[in-house]
Order: sequence, then structure tokens, then C-alpha cells
Amino acid sequence: MTSASYQTSVPRSGLLATLRHAISRDELFAGLYVVGCINGLGGGIISSLRMGDWTGGVQNISMIVLFACIAGISLFLHNKDFLPNKADAVTSQDLIIVPAFLALIAVPVSEINWAAVTGLSLYILLFASDNSKRKRGALILLAVTVPMLWSRLLFSFISQPFLDLDASLAGWVLGTHRSGNIVDFADGSGEMVILPACASLANVSLAFLCWVSVSQWVGHRPARQDVFWCLLACASVVAANVTRIAIMGLSHWHYVTFHYGWGATLMGTVILVLTVGITMLGVRRDLLSHI
Repeated sequence: MTSASYQTSVPRSGLLATLRHAISRDELFAGLYVVGCINGLGGGIISSLRMGDWTGGVQNISMIVLFACIAGISLFLHNKDFLPNKADAVTSQDLIIVPAFLALIAVPVSEINWAAVTGLSLYILLFASDNSKRKRGALILLAVTVPMLWSRLLFSFISQPFLDLDASLAGWVLGTHRSGNIVDFADGSGEMVILPACASLANVSLAFLCWVSVSQWVGHRPARQDVFWCLLACASVVAANVTRIAIMGLSHWHYVTFHYGWGATLMGTVILVLTVGITMLGVRRDLLSHI
């Protein structure tokens, strides 16, 4: 009787018992996120490799996105003394999510990869948020999908209003005529077309990601003034981007100088410094104690 009871219990435990003894729940989620983020970010690098220049794909990855991926995953690995067979043990529900996640990640389309990261984050927030660091990490990685997927998806459906807004602001600064997303050069030498790659929406989504990433990483407690700091960061990058467009609209020389090369790098650095600086001011107390 004892031998028969032991044999029937083995199949029941199986893979779940093995995983519980091998890794913790947080380590499982961290591993899935690592694969998801590498797949999602690697699409641009692979495309650049096909064109013979891998550096282009690396340069197109925002430093804010890289920081958010690292910060989010690090929160899952923060506690090294979890016992995988107790509170942090892998559950049977997790075993249903893992193959579904890996199936989506296997598709060689970055948008589907980020959709998988979105689904995993929502699963953790809804069904596995009993650990505060796990919840914070999932929030950060969910926020990563905003600039990497959802804002782009939104822009593909309703891009014209955002382009018109940038063009209107730039035309107002330059004092020149504007038609749709086309703005006249200030010196009257021609026209400048504002394309989706130059729109402020992408920078706004990165400012939002920066706020969520830094505030969650340092364990910032939500407060009413957080709305002010987040909106200030978003408004500052819009102002900086419109200023950049206006400078490009002064003449053909200004357009070429500040749209490519060192000029584009300079303006991108200004936007990055504004975003990170305002965010750090908003969470300065928690940031200092975290350091």
C-alpha cells in the first residue's frame, strides 16, 4: 500500500514540483522578462544587421528603455533568500502562462513580443502581486510597452492630430505659415514636413516611462504632487521637441544640421536630461535614501 501510494503521487507533482525546487517564482518571471526584452529590443538590431550596419539598431534604443528593462528585472531578483518551496513557489497557474508567453515570444515580430510582455505584466499585477518588489517590477515592465508598442499603435491610427499639433506650435514659434504637418522655412526657402519620427508623442511616452521606472525602482510612495511632476516632465519634452523642430525650420542648413549628426545628438541629449532631471527632482527624497 505504501509503495502504490508513492507511485501515484509522482505524476501529480511532476514538472511543478521540479520547478518549485529548482527556481523561485520571481526567478521564473525574471527569466521570461529577460527573453521578452531581448527579443523585443533585438528586432531593430537585426534589421540594421540586414542592412549592414548593426550600430543603427543599437543607437535607436532609448537609454530610458534600457534602464527600465534592467530596473524592472532587477526588482524580481532583488531578494536572494527566497525559499522556492514556500511563499515564492511556482504555481500551477504559472505553468499555463509560461508556454503561452514563450509561444508569442517565438514569433519574429517585435510588436507581438511586447504584447507578450504586456500580458505577463498584467498577469503578475492581477494574480501574483502579493510581493511588493514583484509588483513594482511588473509595473515598470508594463510601462516599457507603452513607448515600445502602445503609443506606436495609437500613432498609427491617429497620427495626423499629433503631427498637426507639433506643426502648429513650430509654426507659431517661427511665425510662418503652416498647412497640416507642413511648415514653411523662416527664410522662405522652402517647406519642412514633420514626419512621425519627429513627433512629440514618442518623447512623451518615454517621459512617462522614465517617471514610472525611477519612482517604482526607488520605492517612491504615491502622492498628489506626482501628477504635477509627471506632467511637467511630459510638457518639458514637448517644449524641447517643438523647439528642435522650430530650429530646423529656420533654413535648409538648420534642418540638415539639427536633423542629423551632432545636432540631432545634441537635441536628443537635451530632451533626455530634461526628462531624467525632472523625474529625479520629483522623487529626490526616495532616490537619496535608495542610494
